[in-house]
Amino acid sequence: MGRIEIGKKAPAFALQDETGAKVKLSDLAGQWVVLYFYPKDDTPGCTVEACEFTSGLSGFEKLDAAVFGCSADSPESHRKFIAKHKLKVKLLSDPDHAVMDKYGAWGEKNNYGKKTLGVIRSTALIDPEGLVAYHWATVKAAGHAAEVREKLAELAT
Repeated sequence: MGRIEIGKKAPAFALQDETGAKVKLSDLAGQWVVLYFYPKDDTPGCTVEACEFTSGLSGFEKLDAAVFGCSADSPESHRKFIAKHKLKVKLLSDPDHAVMDKYGAWGEKNNYGKKTLGVIRSTALIDPEGLVAYHWATVKAAGHAAEVREKLAELAT
């Protein structure tokens, strides 16, 4: 499992979004990027998190930040999730977990005493130079978007 470090270059990625278009970290240079990893489209915690990022999106945009959610789900699954919950965040598809692995978001999880491999709910905040400005290695879905926005406001000023 990868480890990312604050102050180091964020791992490069090129993933499909919900429309099938490629999103590359290199194309996002010059702005802040919030990259949050979540287990599965349209599950309770993931829906809460995506809806909170959506409702707070204008706050991120005012700070010149793009917000991306990332899971192993397909672009088609992402489109359904977006339509069902009127999401405004872009969702990236990482079906082979390669990007999640680089960001420490894929690995062993302990779920009610049972160890399984899966997506570790986590978030990377990447600065306009492409460096990791902050990393939440594990997060709780509810309230996380506000926490990220507060940290962004603190670092972006």
